[in-house]
Amino acid sequence: MKTPTRRSFVKTGLAGIAAIPLYHMFGCTQGTAKLPHIGLQMYTVRDEIEKDIKKTLAKVADMGLAGVESAFLPEGISIEEAGKLFKEYGLHVFAAHVELPVSQASKDEMLRIADAYQCKRMIWHGWPEDKRYKTESGTLELVEIYNEANRFARSNGLSFGVHNHWWEYEKQASGQYPFEILLRELDNEIFFEIDTYWVTVAGHEAAEIIRKFGERAPLIHIKDGPATYSDSLDADDPDPMVPLGKGSVNIPAIAAAARNSADWMIVELDVVRTDVFEAIKDSYDYMISNQYANSRS
Repeated sequence: MKTPTRRSFVKTGLAGIAAIPLYHMFGCTQGTAKLPHIGLQMYTVRDEIEKDIKKTLAKVADMGLAGVESAFLPEGISIEEAGKLFKEYGLHVFAAHVELPVSQASKDEMLRIADAYQCKRMIWHGWPEDKRYKTESGTLELVEIYNEANRFARSNGLSFGVHNHWWEYEKQASGQYPFEILLRELDNEIFFEIDTYWVTVAGHEAAEIIRKFGERAPLIHIKDGPATYSDSLDADDPDPMVPLGKGSVNIPAIAAAARNSADWMIVELDVVRTDVFEAIKDSYDYMISNQYANSRS
């Protein structure tokens, strides 16, 4: 059976955490350096959730992850149902991937998420590509949309962030990169979730990008694999990914760059050809054994 894509799921966010710095909440410091916690992007187990959400959450809960980040849910599972299950299995949901709050429906959904899960951290997932990123003027149009989304979120006591793919890191005809415009022009309250795999696919050193963003990027997506561009990416068909430390992404450099600025290092495996739970566990063990992140304990 073909792996479901982002488009085949209801884009329903779960919960985000309050805007209190998480390293204070969890005490995740090591000496004078802040060590991020390790989380899981639930898109990784979307197929398993569709088959059996309770069994999936039970397996995730047993891994020792500090928390999870939501993505999409199959139709038939409501925010309310998912919230009860996350609570039942003791899974702390620290962030929610949501639709842009630009229509009344998407605004209502964001508020519903916040109310159902007592969440604060909302993230525009950024899929699919918006062609306005190809030009400076188009990117500035998106800046206004994101700033308006941020104003809506803040007016309701929420925080708002944006997640990248590869196109935000492709050079425009003007010589600028979209991410440079976003970093310069977006409201200061908007945070960034840097997906280091897609940054690498676009040809940048992910560690250098993390240092450029600093504390404006409290969330870091980490994944490993070939990290090369192919036309199949635009069809949401990436090359299979591998457990962290077994691909071409420079995870040690990323971890070092994120150590003092990030709250969370978030494992995400879009597509794997092995058992997904084994790949998650191998990634978790790699991060913890190398002291790149903190677990739940």
